[in-house]
Amino acid sequence: MAPDPWLPLYDAACQTAQEVAERIQERNRCQRNGESSAKLNVVIRASLQNLREKIDQLKDSLLRAVSTHQITQLEGDRRQNLVDDLLTRQKQLQASYKNEGPEPDVIRSSLMTGGVKRGVTNPWLLEESEETRGLGFDELRQQQQRIIEEQDAGLDALSSIISRQKQMGQEIGNELDEQNEIIDDLTNLVENTDEKLRNQTRHVKMVDKKSTSCGSRCGRSTQAAVLADQPVSLTLEPMLAVLENLRGGGG
Repeated sequence: MAPDPWLPLYDAACQTAQEVAERIQERNRCQRNGESSAKLNVVIRASLQNLREKIDQLKDSLLRAVSTHQITQLEGDRRQNLVDDLLTRQKQLQASYKNEGPEPDVIRSSLMTGGVKRGVTNPWLLEESEETRGLGFDELRQQQQRIIEEQDAGLDALSSIISRQKQMGQEIGNELDEQNEIIDDLTNLVENTDEKLRNQTRHVKMVDKKSTSCGSRCGRSTQAAVLADQPVSLTLEPMLAVLENLRGGGG
């Protein structure tokens, strides 16, 4: 897909307006100091003409893009607002060049904030900060580059912190996995030991039961053996006494 030529043309027009504003300020300083400003007036006049041509090109290109549906209506409206703001700025610069209006403010604020924002009626009139006041175009670009580099360095540091935290999280996860494996092994060992203990308990109860039953039978057998070993006379004497008493009573 071919790149959109409208945006580079718009950036070029913004840069031209920036340069015109700087040269008008420089011309005014020369006039206040009593120095010649003829060359600067020639350069400013040519730059204003160049700016006007760029704005006309932007308007024609935008009209073709909208009519051929190369861009959406919403994007067309956004670009039209940018063209209107740029046209307003061109008229203000033209009035300042003719000493018919106030001295233009250099659009350093738009450079430091990354360009014109939608919704701002006239972004060219944003107040310039103290830290950028008096800086030239190249100095502003360098300062903007430094800011971008500082932001990149901050993002790199943040990325490094996030990477370390991710690594720590992975190490903690691995440690938890190992601890879970140890717990599983201990659980299995406890279950096996408990099963063995139950088996041994049942075995002891069975041995105790058999021992008790055997003791009872052995006692009764011993008593019978003792009785069997007694003389027969010990068992017959009571019977003989009974018979004698019966005989005596009969006589």
